[in-house]
Amino acid sequence: MREASPRQGATADDLRAAAAVAPRPLYVSGLVGSLWCIGIGLAVVTTLTLVGWIAAPRAAIGSGLPGVFRTAVNLWLVAHHAGFSAPQGRVGLLPLGLIVLPGAPLYRSGGWMIRAAGTPGHPGGVRKGSTGVVRVAAALAVPYSLLAVLLALAASSDTVRPSAWQALVAAFVVAFVAGALGAARALVAARRGRVRSGLGALLRLLPARPRSLVIGVSGAIAVLLASGAVLVGASLALHLSEAAEIYDLLAPGIVGGILLLLLELAFLPNAVIWGMAYTIGPGFAVGAGTGVSTSGVFFDVVPMFPALAALPEPGPAPLVSLPALAAPFIAGAVGGVLTIRAMPSPVYEGAPLWGFLTGALTGLVAAVLSALAGGPLGDGRMATVGPSAWQVGLLAALEVGISAAIAAWLANWRILRALENAPEGARQGRPGRTEGTRRGRVRRRQEPPPPVVPAPPSPSASSSRSPRPAPERSAPVRKPSPHVPSPLEFEEAEPVLGPRKPARAKARRRPRSPEPPPEPPAAPAEEEEVLVDGPTAAHPEREAAPPGRAVPAPRGDAEDEERTETRGGAIYVLKNEPDDRPHGHDG
Repeated sequence: MREASPRQGATADDLRAAAAVAPRPLYVSGLVGSLWCIGIGLAVVTTLTLVGWIAAPRAAIGSGLPGVFRTAVNLWLVAHHAGFSAPQGRVGLLPLGLIVLPGAPLYRSGGWMIRAAGTPGHPGGVRKGSTGVVRVAAALAVPYSLLAVLLALAASSDTVRPSAWQALVAAFVVAFVAGALGAARALVAARRGRVRSGLGALLRLLPARPRSLVIGVSGAIAVLLASGAVLVGASLALHLSEAAEIYDLLAPGIVGGILLLLLELAFLPNAVIWGMAYTIGPGFAVGAGTGVSTSGVFFDVVPMFPALAALPEPGPAPLVSLPALAAPFIAGAVGGVLTIRAMPSPVYEGAPLWGFLTGALTGLVAAVLSALAGGPLGDGRMATVGPSAWQVGLLAALEVGISAAIAAWLANWRILRALENAPEGARQGRPGRTEGTRRGRVRRRQEPPPPVVPAPPSPSASSSRSPRPAPERSAPVRKPSPHVPSPLEFEEAEPVLGPRKPARAKARRRPRSPEPPPEPPAAPAEEEEVLVDGPTAAHPEREAAPPGRAVPAPRGDAEDEERTETRGGAIYVLKNEPDDRPHGHDG
């Protein structure tokens, strides 16, 4: 028994080490993530279906638990925007708000996969860069879409038949986009810290020019959707009484009222896109031969749905809604400016082209959104519901593209003009706010200051009589920057004389230079000043004077007279030598 526990502990350590060295393959992680996402989504939808089956007539949802399960699977496929066929015809008008239901688990699963793939040596890991995001998203989307096709085939019945190919395409697109956003956010968070959203993280992984286009298109679409939301909200606020009447006629009850409210919230993104189509110009249809646009409102009978009470009255378009036609041009101006601010164009004629390309891509996105927001509601009169995708896309590309081209040209002209008028030093590191310029600015700020070059000693200071200070310890010399001249390159100073020794009792005459300078004028007869550093033997009564101070020499015999001369920057003390010849000798 004593030997069993060490073996068990060693086995656990070996398993941990093996798991760290050989993590699970990427496709296995994708399969596990897909199963978790499908299980969570079906659990939520099945719970709501059971609540509706208990509160509503059971024949409307299905007979027995198998019918409840098939209804839950159909609703789960509808949440991916996959249509189905019914006895009344094909149903393609699906709520876009339900995409949040499968999108949230897929988003979290993409982040979990990129974190699990961060182990060294794992294919598609964090160290692989942005290509790892694509591989993780594909590994998650492929098994997810295959499982969705199997569920669509399993839930098919005589009354409701889900479309298998739509389930395959819709599930793959939703899983790929949501998984890529989650993986990008986890990747950027692992490298550079916390980020706010998956779209912002994805922008950091894109190159400069695609990033600028995505920023411009996102800004333009945001303005268009905001204008549509304001238009729908204002119209619904003006028709609250009519919506209340429709609600009373339906009489759904408490549980049914809650489910009806959730359904209206799920269709709210569709209504916002319809309002966007109205601001662009083509508008939308509520059945065959109908139309709601700025040119007029034409429809006869609409379904009994409280949200449809926001539709205007038949006839001319309301005058209050006409200012909404300026929204595409405002969106184009915003998109063009954002595109150029993200990455300016070095030439003037390039900016309008990038602005117009931003408008064209905005029209493409608007067309896709219009196609998703509409669809048939059976055969006959309700076979056409929602905006026309090609009309909305074409007009949005023209309106947004023209205004974006003009705004991009003006913004780029201002940036280039500011660069031309800026000083030479301020032009470096611009014109775009890219990562390279930011890193360049950081390097310039972190450069050490140039070393201080010591000033050479002046000759006047060297000729003073003050003693030399003690030599200080030299600090370690930094390696000079290649852009700064070496601090050792300066002119050699003039030679400095050493400190003068105290004068002796009998100073010997020093040899004169070969070319002596002219003698200075004679000193006054009364008194002569001599520079001495201390007492001498010839004049012991002389007190020591501080260095450099002139001390008057006492008057005496001619042979004891002393005088000073300056020769070549040095001070000499001269004394007359006594005459040793005998008196009266004529030599």
